[in-house]
Amino acid sequence: MQARINDLMLESASKPFNNSPNLNSVFKNSPTDFIHRMFKISPFFHPSPVASQDSLAILHLKRDLLTPTVLRDHDDENIGYAEGKVTTTRYGNYPHSTLIGKPWGSQVKASQVDTGTRGRVGLLPAARGEKRKRGGSSAGHGNEVAVAATHVEERKRVTETTELKDVKVPIPAETGFCHLLPPTPEVWTASLPHRTQVVYTPDYSYILQRLRVTPGTEVIEAGAGSGSFTHAAARAVFNGCPYQNAVNSRRSHAGDVETGTGRIWSFEFHEPRAHKLQEEIRNHSLSGIVTITHRDVYENGFTLADTAPQPSIKASAVFLDLPAPWLALKHLTRAPSSPLNPSTATHLCTFSPCIEQVQRTVSSLRSFGWLDIEMVEISSRRIESRRERVGLQEEGLRGVNVTPATVDEAVDRQREVEGRDRSYHHGMTVRSLNDSLSGDGSADGQREDYVSKQQRLQNIRDAQADRKLYKEGRLIHRSEPELKTHTSYLVFAVLPRAWTEEDERSAQEDVRESLEGTDAGVVEKPVSKRQRKRDAKERAGGDKDIELEMKWQIEDMSGDGQ
Repeated sequence: MQARINDLMLESASKPFNNSPNLNSVFKNSPTDFIHRMFKISPFFHPSPVASQDSLAILHLKRDLLTPTVLRDHDDENIGYAEGKVTTTRYGNYPHSTLIGKPWGSQVKASQVDTGTRGRVGLLPAARGEKRKRGGSSAGHGNEVAVAATHVEERKRVTETTELKDVKVPIPAETGFCHLLPPTPEVWTASLPHRTQVVYTPDYSYILQRLRVTPGTEVIEAGAGSGSFTHAAARAVFNGCPYQNAVNSRRSHAGDVETGTGRIWSFEFHEPRAHKLQEEIRNHSLSGIVTITHRDVYENGFTLADTAPQPSIKASAVFLDLPAPWLALKHLTRAPSSPLNPSTATHLCTFSPCIEQVQRTVSSLRSFGWLDIEMVEISSRRIESRRERVGLQEEGLRGVNVTPATVDEAVDRQREVEGRDRSYHHGMTVRSLNDSLSGDGSADGQREDYVSKQQRLQNIRDAQADRKLYKEGRLIHRSEPELKTHTSYLVFAVLPRAWTEEDERSAQEDVRESLEGTDAGVVEKPVSKRQRKRDAKERAGGDKDIELEMKWQIEDMSGDGQ
């Protein structure tokens, strides 16, 4: 494959590519850059080394808070930020100019961005102080439409004429940061917009393993929903460079060879969700592997072309995330028009939240000839690894267990508390005496060595400025205190491969050929270990040494599995 890539680079080195200069100068002799530009590989398979323009990126703000965004050097919607396109979060604002070009995994500090109307060059009515009118006559409505059209034209004109030199250089903020992550099925599951209940990583990783999904496998998915399982399955079936897949596909259509390219045939009943998922799949460059179809699989089944003499789907794995999966099983049989691969066994999984659904599904599976039926429930528990710092000297800092680390530290703190109490009562006594003598209460009786709690915490924060806190403390591992709540029950089953009379004749012929090498077609029966010891004793003829040596040989042979 590397030789083929080098050949393509040499062929294209002297030719313009999309009106661009010589490839040697554009791609700098990098096969990775050449592949990404030439074949548009999905970032879910092979992300580029750094975050580039127009690429999908995930902003990791905290463990359970991830935000997806498409990196742009300009603001497509023209909201009006002087810094260009900005992703605004509760942990700060991140102009995309500070993200583009960063290596994946980099920590990026937040920037100071004026998110109010003063910080926008705005084309929006709110940015110009214009208010949207409510009600009004038809003429007023027509004026509002005209004004809105004018706003759109203005936005388009300014967007087209805006140059990068006009973008303001972001100023780093004092607090707030994020980590820049490439898109993977795991982080996409944690950050995608939920349109339905999603299949999380612990579930779909186990499902793909039980369905025996490998590169090149064809998978049927019914109930695509938000696309969590779709992205994970696409990575599992991806079997290499798309150039090789394209060559195999062309040769397969010509009738020369089998394609061998993994495919995901995904079906969704809800039309808006199907169209939205199609758009996401297209934006993520997964259209060559994933096919989204809007269809009611209960009634119409899984074949793509009902009039075609042979179905185009030959799946060996099926995943049903449906309210009533038993209604779709009638289309998953060994009939001539079945979408299942007849030459291999088919593995199936259903995803059902209620046990009543499981009972009806199992009954239907048995009636349609499915075997090895099993129900599984996944309960995941995450383990947290972090450094723990213990001690009263760390009070006020993040990630600190504020308890005495030693007995001496506990005694010192107790003395400090008792001294503060004595100082307080002494001051009250002196203040009362001064009030009784002079009546002005000018003397407060406060001891010079008294340190307030606020001052003590500030002193600790000032002292930790030069410390590397991430290297201090004890490394600990703790699991979550509670298990995640129930998601769904997983029902697995296997449908044996289609077995015809021709297959039966072929199998009988193979057995007949294997028996021809034995004497008169008689197969030697296995001999038990006890019988071999008896035979050895008879051959030894009463010699204990020979008998013992033969028994040892029998034990060694038994230990080797013979």
